[in-house]
Amino acid sequence: MALLTWRDMRAADLPGVVAIAEQVHPGFPEAPAIPAERLALCPAGCLVLEGSAVVVGYVVSHPWLAGAAPKLDSLLGALPAAPGCWYWHDLALLPAARGRGAAAAAVARVLALAQRAGLGSVALVAVGQSGGFWRRMGFAPAEGPELASYGAGAAYMVRQVAAGGGPADRPGA
Repeated sequence: MALLTWRDMRAADLPGVVAIAEQVHPGFPEAPAIPAERLALCPAGCLVLEGSAVVVGYVVSHPWLAGAAPKLDSLLGALPAAPGCWYWHDLALLPAARGRGAAAAAVARVLALAQRAGLGSVALVAVGQSGGFWRRMGFAPAEGPELASYGAGAAYMVRQVAAGGGPADRPGA
């Protein structure tokens, strides 16, 4: 596979994003309106991973309330006026894009977004068997919301963002 590059998501990427979500997250289906709304609400937080002009992964993230997580497959309507964290809604990579450093690069980009927004943490819900991956990326389980819509074993996880790009901004720190 060619060089992989993260870039800003565009509306034209949404069919590819939906197709990747269906392949990578079959147990966690969401309507196509979900990534479309997130892109409309927070374009800076939506990225695609491109290789040979083909989208092979994506990130959907946005400012949100600390200690909270939107229910799976639910529209937000609007972003909070006073967010308490940056929320990582989704990361999906096709198998051919895995193991090439793309996930760690995505983590660095999302941490930088949170830092630029003046938010001290990035939060997410780890689903399925992804908790180990997120721990390796520096996230830790935290007290959080009811996660029934995410299925059994889902965990709310948080990673602190260091002011000025310190050690908390590096995976594994």
